[in-house]
Amino acid sequence: MSVHLWLGFLATTLVVALSPGPGAVLSMSVGLRHGYWHALRGILGLQTALVLQMALVFAGLGALLAASENAFIALKLAGAAYLVWLGIQKWRAPAVPDGESSLGTPSPRGFYRQGILVNLGNPKAIVFIAALVPQFIDASAPRLLQFVVMVATMCSVDILVMSGYALLASRFRRAAGSARAVRLQNRVFGGLFVSAGLFLAGTSRN
Repeated sequence: MSVHLWLGFLATTLVVALSPGPGAVLSMSVGLRHGYWHALRGILGLQTALVLQMALVFAGLGALLAASENAFIALKLAGAAYLVWLGIQKWRAPAVPDGESSLGTPSPRGFYRQGILVNLGNPKAIVFIAALVPQFIDASAPRLLQFVVMVATMCSVDILVMSGYALLASRFRRAAGSARAVRLQNRVFGGLFVSAGLFLAGTSRN
């Protein structure tokens, strides 16, 4: 991949990462409620799913998903259902102030798993990557090296952007630590997850 191609891919990746979506909602939600280091677990989960999606595209399965209406709908509905379920869980979570224990708080591994499922449940991301990646592939260069460069670029940019969202949200953690504020957070982010799920359910491949 030439420097010119890579810069174009970098700019495109940055625009995509900055666009608000379920990953940003997850990063801000966890950052505001539990702090950046917990949010980072979820962000790493998002990147794990992103690597898998890129691997599927390079293996040719992304094109298969784009061509199969049934496969796209099945994955889309599964992802939408997970986001709605996550939203309901968030909405119903106990309004426990900071400093008090909560049996409903996920473990660090739980945040990581949430990140994986949030990204994997979005088939449009795979279709988008399948449409985007070929435009930046140099046919005369080794594909494996280009795969590594693209994955490293996308993950690095996404980690920086999602970390920015999480860190910004975590700055308000102390002010948002009362039971009333926690209840409001649960309602807002629960509603955002449900909205993201319903939006995903209504999207098409085009």
